[in-house]
Amino acid sequence: MIHIFKKGADASRPTLVLFHGTGGNEHDLLPLAEMLSPGSSVLGIRGNVLENGMPRYFRRLAEGVFDEEDLVFRTHEVKQFLDSAAEQYGFDSSNLVAVGYSNGANIAGSLLLHYGPVFRSAVLLHPMVPLRGLEWPSLAGTAVFIGAGTNDPLIRADETRELEQLLQGAGAEVATHWGNQGHRLSTAEVEAARNWLEQQK
Repeated sequence: MIHIFKKGADASRPTLVLFHGTGGNEHDLLPLAEMLSPGSSVLGIRGNVLENGMPRYFRRLAEGVFDEEDLVFRTHEVKQFLDSAAEQYGFDSSNLVAVGYSNGANIAGSLLLHYGPVFRSAVLLHPMVPLRGLEWPSLAGTAVFIGAGTNDPLIRADETRELEQLLQGAGAEVATHWGNQGHRLSTAEVEAARNWLEQQK
């Protein structure tokens, strides 16, 4: 997978795995990573699927309607890449934090659904429920931050609450920040995620 790895100055900090939104790339969330966890190593991954020329992590059939078969396939693809990247770059695969926005938050959520605590914690910004009808593995000891918009035109508030309940039901510690900036990331949301991440040590 096309990616970028930047070794951090502070080996005690977790490695941040960055998952961009639709149309983004492996560089998009680097400034966000620096705000969230200065000194961390960072792995930015570009999605392998193109939708009208825009990179994504998995196909969709329509706005908000996932190609579930492709989502499962791509989830395993990303997990295999994470394993090989840990070997290649020598980062601790037990000390990873996922940072995903929109489509990227959904692939990160799918990784938790399929593999359990593959991340020590996860910052999911404007996520949806990745798949329904599957039993979540135990996420005890995993912390998840959800950034959501009360007026997000793409994700209804009840979808956010459903994901919150699914994660909590699997044993994850969930903190949700509600803003009113639609589907966009806001400064307040980023600050809330940074403060939350600092408490996860």
